[in-house]
Amino acid sequence: MPTRPSGTGSRDPQDHPTADRGHRGVRRRLRGATVIAAVAAVAATVLAACSDDTSSGAEVTLLTHDSFTLPDSVFDAFRQQTGLTLKVVRSGDAGQLASTVSLTPGSPKADAVFGIDNTFASRPIEAKALESYRSPLAANGSADYAVPDSDDQLTAVDRGDVCLNVDDSWYSDRGLAAPQSLRDLTEPRYRDQAVLLDPATSSPGLGFLLATIGTDQRGWRDYWSKVTANGASIVSGWEIAYNQLFSAGEGKGAKPIVVSYASSPAATPGTSAILDSCFRQVEYVGILRGTRNLDGARKLVDFLLSETVQRELPDSMYVYPVQRDTPLPDGWQARAPVPRWTINLPPTYIAANREQWLQQWREAVGR
Repeated sequence: MPTRPSGTGSRDPQDHPTADRGHRGVRRRLRGATVIAAVAAVAATVLAACSDDTSSGAEVTLLTHDSFTLPDSVFDAFRQQTGLTLKVVRSGDAGQLASTVSLTPGSPKADAVFGIDNTFASRPIEAKALESYRSPLAANGSADYAVPDSDDQLTAVDRGDVCLNVDDSWYSDRGLAAPQSLRDLTEPRYRDQAVLLDPATSSPGLGFLLATIGTDQRGWRDYWSKVTANGASIVSGWEIAYNQLFSAGEGKGAKPIVVSYASSPAATPGTSAILDSCFRQVEYVGILRGTRNLDGARKLVDFLLSETVQRELPDSMYVYPVQRDTPLPDGWQARAPVPRWTINLPPTYIAANREQWLQQWREAVGR
């Protein structure tokens, strides 16, 4: 039997006012990258090196996922504030990052890691691959998303809640009522309209599975059986689902319901998120045990919680900032509001039950 958590849902600790700056309509949401088991070779990108000082203290290296992106002005600000050049090493997605870090405790490939989320946070913690550090800026919001009993080994930087997205224009054009809840996907009137994600190969797919488990711990397997019997498609990754099969995606597919993020409607007008179906996915930064630049890594953690970075996160990576009073871009409050309630399962609970849940999910959907 799965280990039972202390709770399955929680109120969000913050709300954000509307921003006073424009929103760039660029769809950069790649965090649905496929989770692969093998650790691939990493590709490094050195950003803005303007100093002749080549001592170890002049550079800090960040290991992160393939979708990490921030404006050059942010990296310039880091160098100006700290005197350090930031070297970015990209390596897969959240699951791959967790594996890479967990396999190299004490002999890290970088000074810090960003992008491990709460579905995999327990791996590097249990592997003793991280240093404890509590940023003085964390009290302004980040600490509200801390991993329980982790001794500050991971610091929350952003959240990107996984939930169902609906093409409202598709339904209005046909004079039909759009689904309003998770449960609606089992109804005959929504037959063959949804495209979902395999939780064994997709990070948001795993998040959505956890949303269904957190919503109904006893009946979630029956829910999945009914949804698939009602014609829901299941594909391997977010790119296929959203950009090829979703009717509001780039490929203008045939499916008006898709698993994505609460923030996705900000980039796709005419769509909305079903906010009763969201799993809170939090991304963290951590200092790698064995770093040769501990002071630089701490400065990087502080910097990622600064207003300079937090206000750039929505436009750059389509995620919500965790620091309080960080403005959202124009239009986000209307099209992509922060969910006021989400499913929130402890990382240790997820780790203890992940493989069992995946096997039960396969049985429920006939895979």
